[in-house]
Amino acid sequence: MFAKLQSLEKKYLDLEEALAGPDVFNDQEQYRKLAKAHADLRDVIGLFRRHRDLEREMAEMKQMLRDDDPEIKNLAQEELRKAEEELPGLETALKAALLPTDPLDEKNTILEIRAGTGGEEAALFAADLFRMYCRYAELMGWGVELLSSSPSESGGFKEIICLISGDRAYSRLKFEAGTHRVQRVPTTEAQGRIHTSAATVAVMPEAGEVDVEIRPEDLRIDIYRASGAGGQHVNKTESAVRITHIPTGTVVTCQDERSQHKNKARAMKVLASRILAAERERQNSEMSADRKAQVGSGDRSERIRTYNFPQGRCTDHRINLTLYSLERIMEGELTPLVEALSTAAQAEALKAQI
Repeated sequence: MFAKLQSLEKKYLDLEEALAGPDVFNDQEQYRKLAKAHADLRDVIGLFRRHRDLEREMAEMKQMLRDDDPEIKNLAQEELRKAEEELPGLETALKAALLPTDPLDEKNTILEIRAGTGGEEAALFAADLFRMYCRYAELMGWGVELLSSSPSESGGFKEIICLISGDRAYSRLKFEAGTHRVQRVPTTEAQGRIHTSAATVAVMPEAGEVDVEIRPEDLRIDIYRASGAGGQHVNKTESAVRITHIPTGTVVTCQDERSQHKNKARAMKVLASRILAAERERQNSEMSADRKAQVGSGDRSERIRTYNFPQGRCTDHRINLTLYSLERIMEGELTPLVEALSTAAQAEALKAQI
């Protein structure tokens, strides 16, 4: 591990030297690449240098323990105790910092929410989840673009798909994939009984042009008239688009926009991301050992979380975490959940390396 860290430190110093060069500002693209590579190493190099300083301090304290002066010996003993307490945590942090990073973590996210069991109450819960993620995106300074939606009669959503754009959006949302269960009294429940409903969430990295190759001859594109709520425009022009990727059988529809071209562009964006996610899932299934480095399987049939409104609690079943702050969570304060899931995934990845 330390040989690798020394190599990374040399790279870090080389990047510092390159960034200080007189010609680097003449090529802005090159400067951005160097600056990002330098920033990516900053944390791990900081930990490595602290570890090295700590080991040097410990060696000095052990020397001081041989001193005849009792006061100096007591001081050295206390400082050595503090250093020995800090060292294991620092080594764990270093191991975690050296774990391979997910190359997709930097990407934007396609988020799909679908009503599950529970009828109209499930559709309302899907709308609540969408609002929760929109609020979280707002708190994180991310952008949200609605790609497709299928409203229900009560104002919920049978399905809603959006693009969330921002710094490391996929890395912070990827553990949200799965079945979310809600326990609450529906507004239509006259006797005050608690009902259980569910919605599924799919989280996919936005596919770039180089991530997925989609050949035009592999697509079947159907144009039809939009249906559902939408005012006078609905059913008057053929603007809705359905795209079928024939090799995989993946089907995407989009009818939210009045423009056929905009609907097609949005549908292609979702299609590419679904194909990328399916390919990644296939690779993960083939490398079952790597699955240990994930929190849960990410399978959309897996119940990952329960939102219990009468008790005001939210429980994530994968890491047995219960928070009694449901109201704040539904307002988008997801950071405690996101960070706990990331930490658990990191711990599993470290275990898998042992």
